[in-house]
Amino acid sequence: MKIWVDADACPLVVKEILYRAAERKKIEMFLVANSYLKTPPSQLIKFLKVPSGFDNADEEIVKRAVAGDLIVTADVPLAAAVLEKQCLVLSPRGEVFSSETIGERLAIRDFMSTLRSSGVKTGGPSVLSQTDRQKFANKLDVMLNQ
Repeated sequence: MKIWVDADACPLVVKEILYRAAERKKIEMFLVANSYLKTPPSQLIKFLKVPSGFDNADEEIVKRAVAGDLIVTADVPLAAAVLEKQCLVLSPRGEVFSSETIGERLAIRDFMSTLRSSGVKTGGPSVLSQTDRQKFANKLDVMLNQ
């Protein structure tokens, strides 16, 4: 198992949880982004810079991930793509994406996009709470222990 992080939008506090988990479990982790990210000195934690552009990080993760890898992302289309490759997918808020739930998540995403394009102000995601962080850490531990 490897951990792949859609790192451009991943909150720092979540990355720090992941750094500790990768070291504790001795799992190789890749942060994929189109701008430089500082990572702790570690043989297990690697940064992979991709060219700037829409979905380049997502495409690189899909290309490199294999069945059984863990993908950390809030991007629903990326989650759908890696689920097809039999990867595990966890959002930074601790939501586990699965083949049973991804269709509904894609439909909601598309519906919200349609609302926004028609002028409806839908607002953005709420601030990552302490509860979200704890939920992420708990789900991460469960997934890494499977």
